[in-house]
Amino acid sequence: MSTPDDSPQPADLPLLHIDGSAAGEAGGAGGCGDACGCGVPAGAEQDGAYLLDPLTCGLDPDLAALLVTAGLDPIQVEDVAHLAIEEDLDRGVDVTTVATIPEDAVATGDFTAREAGTVAGLRIAEAILSVVCTDAFEVERHAEDGDQVAAGDRLLTVRTRTRDLLTSERSALNLMCRLSGIATATRAWADALAGTGAAVRDTRKTTPGLRALEKYAVRCGGGVNHRMSLSDAALIKDNHVVAAGGVVAAFKAVRDEFPGLPIEVEVDRIDQIEPVLAVGAELILLDNFTPEQTRQAVTLVAGRAKLEASGRLTLANAREYADTGVDYLAVGALTHSSPILDIGLDLREDG
Repeated sequence: MSTPDDSPQPADLPLLHIDGSAAGEAGGAGGCGDACGCGVPAGAEQDGAYLLDPLTCGLDPDLAALLVTAGLDPIQVEDVAHLAIEEDLDRGVDVTTVATIPEDAVATGDFTAREAGTVAGLRIAEAILSVVCTDAFEVERHAEDGDQVAAGDRLLTVRTRTRDLLTSERSALNLMCRLSGIATATRAWADALAGTGAAVRDTRKTTPGLRALEKYAVRCGGGVNHRMSLSDAALIKDNHVVAAGGVVAAFKAVRDEFPGLPIEVEVDRIDQIEPVLAVGAELILLDNFTPEQTRQAVTLVAGRAKLEASGRLTLANAREYADTGVDYLAVGALTHSSPILDIGLDLREDG
């Protein structure tokens, strides 16, 4: 298993009882809105801090705490859960389920891997269940995010009202399959780079609204995250260079405007590296360099800055690039092109 040593092991986890009645009674707005127990609008802050502890918002506190430990914002996860369900119901009801399932029916279902891979998004699925379920439900955890599983492995077992379970099924699976696909693809890259000192990392080529979750999935697969937004770090690319009148001018402009902010500079020629180093660049992106050019760049820089390879990268040549001594391989395909990992929900015939 790739579960961190400090993560709780599935065998040690009791059944988790989550009371989703608050979300079920609201029947309308998502996240921190009409359906949230805290009454604080989404993102409401005062002096940079939440007005109330986000763990009090909507989701079960134990589940929220697990999300925080994973580096996720419970409020954002709850918002995504509401958005997914509201999109699926479109202000109506699950007509097939309502017509075919008695209101008081209860079922047990297993979320099961249909193929081998690395799983991610299990707690996201629980958040969706907590939004949909109108009664308390039970979750038994058989795996943790980041675990490598085989086809047929059970991931979660859920017991709740049958209608609620089936209504939440597709939204839960959509996110679990998507995030697990990203984690699985990332794991393949991380394994290819093992022992080289290089790490695979993502880009901002993410699904709108799902960036935090997709970047979390990258971490589950053994990758590392690049910047989360346009505001937490600067990346000077070719268009910035043209607009500023040169790469050095662009670097100095960012440094003057945002002193102390991390700055990465993109170069596409070896001769651009030394001037960028001279002005203090600590991270340089090598755009579309060949492996040999990358090796030359590593020799030239000689540890004065971190180096990131971007473009031309494939899983087949990943090791060749990593062996040059670069620090990072930037792979946008992790989040924009990874196929899903097939996961399904099976109801037990005994209910």
